[in-house]
Amino acid sequence: MEIIDGRGIARKILADLKVQVAALRFVPVFCDVLVGNNKPSAQYVNMKAKTAELIGIKFRRAEYAADILVQDLIGEIKSISLEPNMCGLIVQLPLPAGLLRQDILDAIAPKVDVDCMGYKNLEDFYKGKARFTPPTAAAIMAILDALLLDLSSKQILVVGQGELVGRPVTFLLKQKGLNVNIADINTKNTDELLKSADVIISATGKAGLITGKKIKNGAVIIDAGTSESKGGIVGDVNFESIKNVAGAISPVPGGVGPVTVAQLLTNVVLAAKNI
Repeated sequence: MEIIDGRGIARKILADLKVQVAALRFVPVFCDVLVGNNKPSAQYVNMKAKTAELIGIKFRRAEYAADILVQDLIGEIKSISLEPNMCGLIVQLPLPAGLLRQDILDAIAPKVDVDCMGYKNLEDFYKGKARFTPPTAAAIMAILDALLLDLSSKQILVVGQGELVGRPVTFLLKQKGLNVNIADINTKNTDELLKSADVIISATGKAGLITGKKIKNGAVIIDAGTSESKGGIVGDVNFESIKNVAGAISPVPGGVGPVTVAQLLTNVVLAAKNI
């Protein structure tokens, strides 16, 4: 079984981005808004900061108390969007309880909404007029490209239809005219679909959902699910049970995650080029 090297794929993307950033006439700025004291979120912000600075992007961290008023946070976000050389602004999720998530995300100016979470950019994406591609969906497509698979002859199954991963990656796959099935909480024949799929993309956040008994021999599995278990992060796949059945799998951590950060920064560089 092949263990898909997400970190290696990310390194290649980042090396190319570093060259592109060096060719710009200014230093692009990327800002991550962190509200409250969520420890995993803070760690993720640190990782993005390190990666951005590695390729020459200036990172700005904007931290606010969990009890900030919605209107005040929206005002701060609108102000940051207008700062000189600002080329990417994201709000780290999850937000503390009581904050209106979509209102806050919609406050990000579309030209710097590199996470593609605001209403305007999402609407344009599903109209095929994307300014940016949602980073995790783009990461999954990049991983599939790196595997050099002939997807035209494959049966693809996307498990989960969440706004962050499942729905956008299904859209991208269908745009390419590929044979795609979906399974979500309302699907009755999920086990049958799993057993017949050549490529499985899972993004449910339910640990151990996919086991070796549920998949066909040689299936390629892209595990984009994340959940906490015993102080660590795990994916949707029960790795031990599938390791002698699957043909290839992206691990958690070290699979989709690093490529997602690289694709997020790809969007930042794209925004910089459009200034």
